[in-house]
Amino acid sequence: MITIIDYGMGNLKSIYNMLKHLGIDSNISNNLGEIKQSDKIILPGVGAFDNAMKNINSMGLKTILDTKVYADKIPVLGICLGMQLLTEQSEEGYLKGLGYIKGETIKFSFPKEKNLKIPHMGWNSVSFLKESLLTREMYGEHRFYFVHSYHVVCKDPSDSLCKTFHGYDFTSAFSHNNIYGVQFHPEKSHKFGIKLFKNFVEL
Repeated sequence: MITIIDYGMGNLKSIYNMLKHLGIDSNISNNLGEIKQSDKIILPGVGAFDNAMKNINSMGLKTILDTKVYADKIPVLGICLGMQLLTEQSEEGYLKGLGYIKGETIKFSFPKEKNLKIPHMGWNSVSFLKESLLTREMYGEHRFYFVHSYHVVCKDPSDSLCKTFHGYDFTSAFSHNNIYGVQFHPEKSHKFGIKLFKNFVEL
């Protein structure tokens, strides 16, 4: 069973409905017993980093997530803020992240003359940097939908799975062992998102 983690922030129903459209069973839950039985986890998120980590910590979710990641080694997919929560910390706040990926989350910063908007919002192209089961059989140009003001910087460049250009190249997806994160919203990205979810289910 795929569990979509409900920690009080995120577009849970959109992800659930996308999986349902694909004929894939999933549940939305913050019940520790149900999460313990999961064979895959999706960590969504929309909002502020510290608020998300406060909720995760206060609900006792970090302990069970640590077990699923390190002991059970099940596939975990972070989406948007969920991807950022998988890192060690964020410039957006002061609380520690989950720390499953060595890296931090920083805010876009551009010279005024570039006149680039923050947040980075809308459709943008994604380039693949390495092979991964998450992006299996995804060839050529792929476009995904983004809404974010912060992005991840991986300490180990080999963890970066995809890059996207917005003023400069940034990591738009990462993978490390059983941990995956995407900055874009596959649940809003039509055929490209459908393929990515299919690949995650088949991991």
